[in-house]
Amino acid sequence: MAQPFDEAPVPETGRALPPEILALRSTIDNIDAALVHLLAERFRATERVGELKATDGLPPADPQRDRQQIERLKTIAAGAGLDPQFAEEFRHFIVSEVIRHHERIAAEHEAGRRAGNAPPLDTYS
Repeated sequence: MAQPFDEAPVPETGRALPPEILALRSTIDNIDAALVHLLAERFRATERVGELKATDGLPPADPQRDRQQIERLKTIAAGAGLDPQFAEEFRHFIVSEVIRHHERIAAEHEAGRRAGNAPPLDTYS
């Protein structure tokens, strides 16, 4: 939990942190929390995509979409002053987890189909 500005932690130097650093840390903490919430929302959406792909027998990964998204995000990153390579690596990290989830969903769906009872694929129920 973020510390209030008037309770400046004392680092190893023995000096109190300047108020601007504390304010920036609070901003960073808020951004980190927002990123976590955004990632959770993104994973809910991709989970549903995985369910729909499994239902339709589509592969977990879509290399053409992946290439398009990489170029799109690199352009956005460059325009935002962020290193495009970092944006690509960050996206790869996220998408590799999404594909892992899609593969799990597809395997569960296929196992259910073989057993004659495909599992319900409705994340939102």
